[in-house]
Amino acid sequence: MSDCIFCKIISGEIPSKKAYEDEKVLVFHDINPAAPVHVLVIPKKHIKSMADIKEEDLSLIGHIHWVIHNLADELGLQEGYRIVNNCGKAGGQEVPHLHFHVLGGRTLSWPAG
Repeated sequence: MSDCIFCKIISGEIPSKKAYEDEKVLVFHDINPAAPVHVLVIPKKHIKSMADIKEEDLSLIGHIHWVIHNLADELGLQEGYRIVNNCGKAGGQEVPHLHFHVLGGRTLSWPAG
């Protein structure tokens, strides 16, 4: 989508500090981190939110989680981390492009922080 900020990051129109990239996903550091390690994992395919995934997207969702699993050690998250997906405005989603926040590098509390 031409007006999607994450699609512009994927295309290179907007710069990002990349942590990982392959043919299906891009992982980049959040510009306003909520933890010492805070990256966003986004599919290169534009999907608005978890509410919009289709059965054909199941392998992509699995791939995203496999990427997170493999990046955890590289990001220094051996002690643990949190994966967050906000779905829709009421769920706190600010950018209408499916994305997963990976947070770590400190002890995280629940429900906030």
